[in-house]
Amino acid sequence: MEVEPRLHFVNVADVPWTEVIAQLHGERRVSVHEKFLEWNAKRMVVLGRYDPHVVIERHGHASDHLVYVLDGELLVGDRPCPPGTLIILELGATFGPLVAGERGALLFEVWMGDPRPVPADKEEYLALLKAKGIVRLPNPAFTKPDTAPKHADDGKDLSRRDRTPASAAAPASRGPGLPSAG
Repeated sequence: MEVEPRLHFVNVADVPWTEVIAQLHGERRVSVHEKFLEWNAKRMVVLGRYDPHVVIERHGHASDHLVYVLDGELLVGDRPCPPGTLIILELGATFGPLVAGERGALLFEVWMGDPRPVPADKEEYLALLKAKGIVRLPNPAFTKPDTAPKHADDGKDLSRRDRTPASAAAPASRGPGLPSAG
C-alpha cells in the first residue's frame, strides 16, 4: 500500500513548550525549552528557546542538523551567531560549546533523520561547567509526541562510533532531555 505524500500545517501557538535541559546558575534555574513542531522517523523540527547563558556541550548529531538563529545570540565555540545566522552541521561534524547570550536565544532547528546528540568530549563539558560554577541538573523527563519513534536507548547519549551514515539511515529518535541546537 502506497502512502500519499501529505500536506500538513502546524501553528506554533498550538504547540506547548517542553523543558529538555536544566542547569543551576547559582540559585537560578536555566533551561532549554523546545516546541516539537514535527517529529517522526524522517525529520525533527523544533522551535528552541535557550535561557540566557545556558551552556550546551560540544557535540554532533546522528544526522544532518540545521540551526537558524531567530532572536538573541548564540556563541558556538568562539563564533558569535546573531539573528540571521544559519548553522549547518553535517553528519560527522561537531559544534560548541553552545552558550546563549545575555537575552538568551530563539532558534529554528531541523534534523534530517536521527536527531540524537553525540557528545564530543563529556569531560571537557563537565570541566567547563565547573569553571563557570554551573550545576548540571538531571534532564527533565517529558513525553515524546506520538509520531516520534521510540527506542530502548531513548534518553542516552550516543557515542562517536554511533554517528555514521549507516546508523543515520536507521530511523531513531531523540530521547527525553537530550540537547537541542545542537
